[in-house]
Amino acid sequence: MAAAFEMYRRSAIGMSLTETLDEMVFSGALTPELAIRVLLQFDESMSAALEKKVTSRAFFKGSLRTYNYCDNVWTFNLRDVMFRNEEMSEKIPKLKIVACDSSLVKPKPPQQ
Repeated sequence: MAAAFEMYRRSAIGMSLTETLDEMVFSGALTPELAIRVLLQFDESMSAALEKKVTSRAFFKGSLRTYNYCDNVWTFNLRDVMFRNEEMSEKIPKLKIVACDSSLVKPKPPQQ
C-alpha cells in the first residue's frame, strides 16, 4: 500500500533524494537495501507532514480535458485553470492533479 505515496518521489526534493541515494549506492557508501529503506521512510514522512502541517486551502476552476481512475488513483488534466489561495490568484494554462485515497495506506504496526 505504500506505493500510493511514491508520487512524492517525483517532487523536486524527492528527485534530489533519489539522485543522491543512487550516487551513494554507486560509490559504495550505501547498500541498495538501505537506500530503499530511506525512500520508504521519505514516502511515509511526506504523507505525515502534508497531513499534519498543511493548513491552507486552494481553489481552482478550469476545463476538464481528461480524467482517469486506476488502482485507487484519480488523475485529472485541466486547461485554462484559475488557481487561487489565501495569498494569490493566477491563471495556469495546464494543471495535472493526482489524488490517492489515503485511507488505503495502513499504519505500520508498532515495533517491539
